[in-house]
Amino acid sequence: MPETALELLLKRGKISNIMSRKKAKKSIEESILKRFRARGRGAAMMPGDFLDLADRRVIAVALSRLVRAGRLRRPSRGVYVYPRQSELLGELAPDPEDIVKAISRAGGERIQASGAYAANLLGLSDQVPAKVVYLTDGHSRKLQVRNLPIELRQASARRLAIAGRVSGTVAEALRHLRKDQVDDQVVEQLRRRLSEADKDQLLKDIKRVPAWIGEVFRSLAAAQPDDKPRAGG
Repeated sequence: MPETALELLLKRGKISNIMSRKKAKKSIEESILKRFRARGRGAAMMPGDFLDLADRRVIAVALSRLVRAGRLRRPSRGVYVYPRQSELLGELAPDPEDIVKAISRAGGERIQASGAYAANLLGLSDQVPAKVVYLTDGHSRKLQVRNLPIELRQASARRLAIAGRVSGTVAEALRHLRKDQVDDQVVEQLRRRLSEADKDQLLKDIKRVPAWIGEVFRSLAAAQPDDKPRAGG
């Protein structure tokens, strides 16, 4: 039986609506990918980073579709990564720093690398830690990113006073080594690694760390005989 004009119009309207919805979904997915591309390979983000594009449910569906399509990875619940590639090794594991920064950004938390991981970041240890530890002013919890455990450990506001600055990482690395293991060799290693701006930051933060760590900060910032004089000095 032939379709009436009204039925044809309704049918075309439904098809048009379906196509419009598909275009909208595609547009949101492309907008999400555009933000990942702007941050570069290895970038980690969470659904809250996209809530200006659509509501949380629509964003969650779009992210899941991108994961299924292989455009993104989900290394831990609620965290999405724009995967890094290596010609020799293939897809590389996500950087714990990127993962934790995304979590910190979403929850408005302060975070600070701690323990063996802080020492590793500063080149004071070649050993890759079996577990990555961060201090946070949020609640304590544990994540698993591939085979790497990540622990977010609640710490006091005083301990986190210099979180996110180079002085925070140096202080945590020194705490890990302990006072009796921080010798001239350790100080020299750090001195070579830190920039002049980093050393200036250490001096600004001396009052925010224990006295013995403050003394190490002072030694690191002290001019050495072979240092070039600073401008205006």
